[in-house]
Amino acid sequence: MPQYHRLNVNEREEISLGLAQGRSRRDIALALDRYPSTISREIKRNNNHASCYRAVESQERADDQVHNTIRKTQKLETNKPLKQVVLCYLNQLWSPEQIAKRLKMLYPSDMAMRVSHETIYQYLYVLPRGELRRELTRCLRRHHTHRRTKNKVRRQSCPIQDFISIEERPAEVADRIVPGHWEGDLLSGHDNKSALGTLVERTTRMTFLVPIKNKDAMSVRRAFARQFKTIPDGLKRTLTYDHGQEMAQHKLFTKNTRIQVYFAHPHSPWERGTNENTNSLIRQFFPKGTNFSNIPNKAIKKAQDMLNDRPRKTLQFYTPHEVFNKLLSVALVT
Repeated sequence: MPQYHRLNVNEREEISLGLAQGRSRRDIALALDRYPSTISREIKRNNNHASCYRAVESQERADDQVHNTIRKTQKLETNKPLKQVVLCYLNQLWSPEQIAKRLKMLYPSDMAMRVSHETIYQYLYVLPRGELRRELTRCLRRHHTHRRTKNKVRRQSCPIQDFISIEERPAEVADRIVPGHWEGDLLSGHDNKSALGTLVERTTRMTFLVPIKNKDAMSVRRAFARQFKTIPDGLKRTLTYDHGQEMAQHKLFTKNTRIQVYFAHPHSPWERGTNENTNSLIRQFFPKGTNFSNIPNKAIKKAQDMLNDRPRKTLQFYTPHEVFNKLLSVALVT
């Protein structure tokens, strides 16, 4: 079977003639050296009744589709300032939707600097196969499978003592109206030996990536406490965590920081949905299997800044940095 290319007008005429003669789609495909599925899709796409398939009309629809795609993608190809901005944001791992919505905010009256997310996708996928296309499509967010439950056996053998359940957490945490409520986790690295701490503020989605030298409870407690020292009291109220044994010193953590820790039910990641979603974004920078012991703090800080400077749909396409800094300025004044 030859490499796929679009059906041409002659092939469409053969399809029309074959259907008029009562030939099967498989026979038509064999005569045209095409896959039967290609013929079936062509017929279904252009008419609900096979006997009414019209080659000329089908070709016109196909030509219009190609023309529309080219016309849309030409906006990026011919508008160099717009193209540069889009490529810059792609390289910062923004999604096409985030780019499109953010441009609308930045250039509310300049239509030349506006583009739909669909046009960005089309531009990427009509690029010739090569290094540029590979580099740009690599910037698009990948869909990850669910993370495996970490240290299941070890957690069962070393349960958290004297914990406060998420069921006792104040209702205001779920509402996301009052800022200062955080979710935390550890991302395990290569061979489950290294780790990266993650802290996410539920209202603003502000994220802190915390280097962890060791996964023991003392190291994690100290690392998280150091991070929270940089945050005003008004923006640190609670921390929701899972049943990982690294939070075994939660009572001492609360004593030192005055941040109450609440524990989600075992094996219930959806109860910390903000953190779980953020972890999937972090994996764009540090894929599974990363040895965090070999990652310099400068690289971790860069990934943190890129995450917090990325516009979010849940924030009306403002960035976590923008929303958090606004709250920060108020907290510092009061």
